[in-house]
Amino acid sequence: MKKFSIKSWALDDRPREKLMIKGKSVLSDAELIAILIGSGNREESAVALSKRILLSVDNDLNSLAKLSVEELMKFKGIGEAKAISIVTALEFGKRRQFEHKKIVSKIKSSTDVSLIMQPLIGDLQHEEFWVLFLNNSNKVLAKQQLSKGGLTATFVDVRLLYKRALELSAVGIIVCHNHPSGKLKPSSSDIDLTNKILAAGKTLDIKLLDHLIITEKAYFSFADEGIL
Repeated sequence: MKKFSIKSWALDDRPREKLMIKGKSVLSDAELIAILIGSGNREESAVALSKRILLSVDNDLNSLAKLSVEELMKFKGIGEAKAISIVTALEFGKRRQFEHKKIVSKIKSSTDVSLIMQPLIGDLQHEEFWVLFLNNSNKVLAKQQLSKGGLTATFVDVRLLYKRALELSAVGIIVCHNHPSGKLKPSSSDIDLTNKILAAGKTLDIKLLDHLIITEKAYFSFADEGIL
């Protein structure tokens, strides 16, 4: 039995031709994925396979973006090349969102920080610790990943943090890390690290303005909660 190739479908059912004739906005998520993978397997068409993949994540594109190449390859008809195509397309979508968000250059509130950092680390499956370096007008001089860890923790070298701050002549910093668990409550180690960074900054006259814990859909601000 041959694979269900898109080329064998009726003209109006072919996602590529449908896009060319009617425009990209009329295509469903499954049809867009079908264009990426090109063909299905011996039992189902590319669109049917795409629908099954989407159904496995409750039709949530954010959840789909979290699937690894290996996880996608568990679906019959999805080999490495097709899995990579899906992952690549979703990563482009994420970066496009980030390009829109990163126009925030002056920090006025914790919301501004979340707009910069949530697209970057909010949906990661491991912890990352980042720093925003600010001048005396609260404009962002630079942002930098300071460490990358596991599911529940990441090691932070405070000396490297302030070394970079001095190189940039920053007068303030905002630190951020994500919680893959989705829980916003700071752990005792989060609080201890915040106090350590705060104390070191006072010595160097570089102010720690905030520490944000970021998840996919929300954030926790130490400054907003009055515990900084």
